[in-house]
Amino acid sequence: MTFLFGAGSMLGWSIWRARPDPGVVGFCNASTRRLPDGVSRAIDLDDEAAVRDLFARERPALVINCAGVCDVETCERSPDFAWEVNVEGTRLLCAHAPPGTRIVHCSSDHVFGGDAGPYDERSPPTPISVYGRTRVAAEAHVLARANTVVVRAGLWIGPSATGRIGHLDWLRHRHARGLPMTVVADEHRSAVWADDAARRVWAIARSDVTGVRHITATRTVSRPELADYLVRRFDIGARFALGRRADRAAPHLGKVDLATHHTDALAAPLPSVVS
Repeated sequence: MTFLFGAGSMLGWSIWRARPDPGVVGFCNASTRRLPDGVSRAIDLDDEAAVRDLFARERPALVINCAGVCDVETCERSPDFAWEVNVEGTRLLCAHAPPGTRIVHCSSDHVFGGDAGPYDERSPPTPISVYGRTRVAAEAHVLARANTVVVRAGLWIGPSATGRIGHLDWLRHRHARGLPMTVVADEHRSAVWADDAARRVWAIARSDVTGVRHITATRTVSRPELADYLVRRFDIGARFALGRRADRAAPHLGKVDLATHHTDALAAPLPSVVS
């Protein structure tokens, strides 16, 4: 049996859709109003009693964790909430999951700040936001446990379960409602297609690798370059303004070019969204 936590998140929804067999059980947060198609269960990982009871009843061989609050501005406004969900939830997962359960934890390139890369798995974390700091702390709990993998990735481009999150659906949703959009001009990330990245996570999960793994792209792209490409490719028709990192209320990454020191097939770069 495999558990996928955070199946309604941007990463989790892609991994859910790419599941290789029907024995995967998807979970969303307990506050989710409408569970995505096929996802049947809900739990908050920072609810210790619920987590303890779940693993007392069921003993999955594999857990993939995508649960968490990922909105940078929300984390800046509510750091205690961000810590409780992102760090305490991960700690409780690691503490109560059966000792033999393999855990694959999906982290983020926000553990780095940018402007000093490329960053491989040996690069020391340099987070510049509350969100990034919670990611670093959560990773430490995962890596303290045997048979675990932390997977870091940049931007995943694809559909979301809600139709509102992720760069592609953000463009679609706001344009459809006539809402203004500002894209940060001086942010560069490794952007990959969500379907490609999800298949890579499953391959890592079913391997015997442990430690930290980066999902890399063949090149980094700027936010405006990415938005321009998606608007054209998907005929969205959106128009957006440009802004600077320094002018935004919440911290924005600079150039975070994810690299890897591994040389096996699971380390091969994925095609960049913008070739």
